[in-house]
Amino acid sequence: MNIAQSDIANMSSKQLTHDPSRLLQQRLELVEDLWQTVLRSECPPEQAERLLRLKELSDPNDVDILNKSATTSDAIVLLIREMDLAEAIAAARAFSLYFQLVNILEQRIEEDSYLASMSRFENQESLDESLDPFAPPLASQTAPATFRELFQRLRRLNVPPAQLETLLQEMDIRLVFTAHPTEIVRHTVRHKQRRVASLLQQLQSEFVVSGPDQESLRLQLEEEIRLWWRTDELHQFKPTVLDEVDYALHYFQQVLFDAMPQLRRRIISALSDSYPDVQIPQEAFCTFGSWVGSDRDGNPSVTPEITWRTACYQRQLMLERYVHAVQELRDQLSISMQWSQVSAPLLESLEMDRLRFPEVYEERAARYRLEPYRLKLSYTLERLRLTQQRNQQLADGGWQTSLEGLNTTNMDGPSSDDLHYGSVAEFRSDLELIRNSLVSTDLTCEALDTLLTQVHIFGFSLASLDIRQESTRHSNALDELTRYLNFPNAYGDMEEDERVEWLMQELKTRRPLIPTAVNWSPSTAETVAVFRMLHRLQEEFGSRICRTYVISMSHTVSDLLEVLLLAKEAGLVDIATGNADLLVVPLFETVEDLQRAPSVMASLFEESVYRDLLPRVGEQLQPLQELMLGYSDSNKDSGFLSSNWEIHQAQIALQDLARSKGVALRLFHGRGGSVGRGGGPAYQAILAQPSGTLQGRIKITEQGEVLASKYSLPELALYNLETVTTAVLQNSLVTNQLDATPSWNQLMTRVAAKSREHYRALVHDNPDLVAFFQEVTPIEEISKLQISSRPARRKSGAKDLGSLRAIPWVFGWTQSRFLLPSWFGVGTALSAEVDADPDQLDLLRRLHQRWPFFRMLISKVEMTLSKVDLELAHHYMTSLGRIENRDAFYEIFATIASEYSLTKKLILDITGNSRLLHADPALQLSVDLRNRTIVPLGFLQVALLRRLRDQNRQPPISETSFQESEVGRTYSRSELLRGALLTINGIAAGMRNTG
Repeated sequence: MNIAQSDIANMSSKQLTHDPSRLLQQRLELVEDLWQTVLRSECPPEQAERLLRLKELSDPNDVDILNKSATTSDAIVLLIREMDLAEAIAAARAFSLYFQLVNILEQRIEEDSYLASMSRFENQESLDESLDPFAPPLASQTAPATFRELFQRLRRLNVPPAQLETLLQEMDIRLVFTAHPTEIVRHTVRHKQRRVASLLQQLQSEFVVSGPDQESLRLQLEEEIRLWWRTDELHQFKPTVLDEVDYALHYFQQVLFDAMPQLRRRIISALSDSYPDVQIPQEAFCTFGSWVGSDRDGNPSVTPEITWRTACYQRQLMLERYVHAVQELRDQLSISMQWSQVSAPLLESLEMDRLRFPEVYEERAARYRLEPYRLKLSYTLERLRLTQQRNQQLADGGWQTSLEGLNTTNMDGPSSDDLHYGSVAEFRSDLELIRNSLVSTDLTCEALDTLLTQVHIFGFSLASLDIRQESTRHSNALDELTRYLNFPNAYGDMEEDERVEWLMQELKTRRPLIPTAVNWSPSTAETVAVFRMLHRLQEEFGSRICRTYVISMSHTVSDLLEVLLLAKEAGLVDIATGNADLLVVPLFETVEDLQRAPSVMASLFEESVYRDLLPRVGEQLQPLQELMLGYSDSNKDSGFLSSNWEIHQAQIALQDLARSKGVALRLFHGRGGSVGRGGGPAYQAILAQPSGTLQGRIKITEQGEVLASKYSLPELALYNLETVTTAVLQNSLVTNQLDATPSWNQLMTRVAAKSREHYRALVHDNPDLVAFFQEVTPIEEISKLQISSRPARRKSGAKDLGSLRAIPWVFGWTQSRFLLPSWFGVGTALSAEVDADPDQLDLLRRLHQRWPFFRMLISKVEMTLSKVDLELAHHYMTSLGRIENRDAFYEIFATIASEYSLTKKLILDITGNSRLLHADPALQLSVDLRNRTIVPLGFLQVALLRRLRDQNRQPPISETSFQESEVGRTYSRSELLRGALLTINGIAAGMRNTG
């Protein structure tokens, strides 16, 4: 049907694209039908009917989710009690499968919506923002924008081309993959999920028209899901660090390697429409980093040898991709000298290659005598092969391998230190030589351009490795060193001022400090070895492979100078020449450290020795300082609202400091998947950063289940990459004074302080909170999931809150449906303002409308509150809490419930809505669906955890069901644990952002 231009002008952007909520409702029928079909095929008839009955009882279409019936919950509990352990496990697996199918469905809808928006702007370019005179100002826009949308809008706002060009040329976006233990889906299952996603895409495609085609795809889907059903969801062994490396790099192999050139083509195309004279950004405006295999903070499994092997593995993956790409290029570039000219430089290089690779010449010259491009690429393949051979020898030999022992040539060939590619620059030079020759004869080759873009972005290293270590490891090593050398004052006995003075003196001296052949303690020996390995790594791979050293729990100036001194001893820093091959990055994590950060960095910037070691960037060659801000520990320490405000304030203070000192700043955001660890929609989070703090540079961690949700499908990955880039551009171009409004800042300071006070009163000052968390959440069982090489606690055997990492802290509260770290304290803080002055509610509403930072805070709290289920959480408490703790636990629960009600009321008052998520129907529908359907898993988990924990206190229980009166077969702890772990899997899939 044709739509009149005037009608289109009156339609919203969402109407022009796919409506996500409508698509979810339509496509959910197919997924639920497939799920039911598989259960009926794979389970005994009675069992299948009980599982479907469970689903029916929790169906949001049949149950009023606003007024949940206690009768319904009782019916679910009764049905679960009738199950034996095998059926309970089947139920856990069935609901886990259901949620993972829904996740795939929602990812497909996100992809389709993105493609629809791309198509709208490509095919109807006249339908731009001029049709919407009520579009919000750029500073207030929160809906993710594509390149084309943003550039059209910037053009309409008369943003000067020169300003945009300067920003694009200096744009530096870095996404860092980490291996934190929140992604619990097996690699094998991920493969099956991709297969199901592909089949769903084909089945729902507009081009599937015939009935037989649809039936065939439907049968393939059923077959794949049945195979998935018979696949074990749980890891059979605890993954090694290298297993985690393989898992993280999987996204590069499957999606990102091919997606990045497409991202570049899209930004070029969008620029040509709106800003045709603006120079396109560099190929590597968006690059990747990794902590997997290099983050040793609290993970003793990450040794220098592991980091070395990780680097070798990454290079091997890239070499394999380049070999494949060059082989395809050789097939494609069949240009004959009989029909085309060839550049003189290319012919000269062929003559040099003939002398260096006589075997290749003998083998290929006759075949490619008149095909110079194919001959050149044959030489290129040989050099890649030799580089692969050398890389494998280095991986096998380890980081202390002698270079003299390597052999990358045939036995009869010449000595050939220069025959392999010593750097990616040599490989790139060969490719550019070919491209220049093609261009000189008026030819282009898209495959070659794509390969060159990939080489610019990934190099031979694929992703830069960031080393991370906790600050006390360095101070302990220097203390042991100074005691061994009989210094008059051991490092551990020095005050901070003395430490800084001594460290500066040692940095300036050329005398070696660390003697060789000393039997240090294992901790010190490894600390020293890490720096020596880093020096060796850069010698072999170049500085790009690993140039960043993150110091977690940074508190003082000496924390940074310690690392510089150890780096100097390893040859990574030369004070005399002002050269440093290592960028030292402090990670400020606690609220106190965030508040102290500006004074720490001010002291360092005053030291010319330190400033001279910083790398130079931009046209003005400013020194660059990278700083990391930790969301997880500050949240665990002070609560959601206080943590976010302190990070916001620290960013402003640090950027002001850097600007006054002539230093460029790159902020590194250590965000997790959950709101309690800084997670949430990346686009809105970037826009909420203080105005003027990005300046085109940002670094963000991507971890846990976030990797799968963002990068498992090609178009979904492109959507996330494009919207992150547009958010950085938008934030960098918008200059407003909202963050500097005194009354707003004073209000937020009061609110943050009150929130922190209330949060700490419960979490840190209540002596029963740790026991509550241990008993009422599945935290101990979570630690038994074989999902990470990293321990859940910093100190083995410790049961205190301080030793528990932030990730399992959030994970445990999420499983039991409290989600406490993401909202607790917010209601009390906001209520205090409104109670003191009712007019403050109007101010809070105005902040929500106008201030991106405050709007982001409220949005995150609103989304989290929508996932809380206190009825189910109460069931966890009453069923799992010990009798002797009942009174204390009821008091804690009452505090939580009261804060929940207060927070929900204030959020609704501020947003002006009658129901949570009312302004986002698609998200509301998704959350409603999950909230009800996840209920049976919660009851199942409680039943299994109760049995499992009872067995820790008494002999194995004989049972045929969960009714204690019945006696039958005896279930072992391992069987019960397996059932409990499967429910953890299922709830994690249902909640999506677990940690």
